[in-house]
Amino acid sequence: MKTGIHPDYQVTSVVCQCGNTFDTRSTRKNIRVEICAACHPFYTGKQKLVDTEGRVQKFQAKYDKFIKK
Repeated sequence: MKTGIHPDYQVTSVVCQCGNTFDTRSTRKNIRVEICAACHPFYTGKQKLVDTEGRVQKFQAKYDKFIKK
């Protein structure tokens, strides 16, 4: 590698909007993120299924008769 053309790769603090912080390495000094693995609904198990048109209930009603034999 050529010397003098590469940016500094340093330890960086990542701060989430939820208050979670962790250290990683980057060329930036500080990184601020809106969502992280500690507060993301998919990873925390708090994911909500939004059904505004009743599709889930329609599906369940259609296939309940097969399940309840």
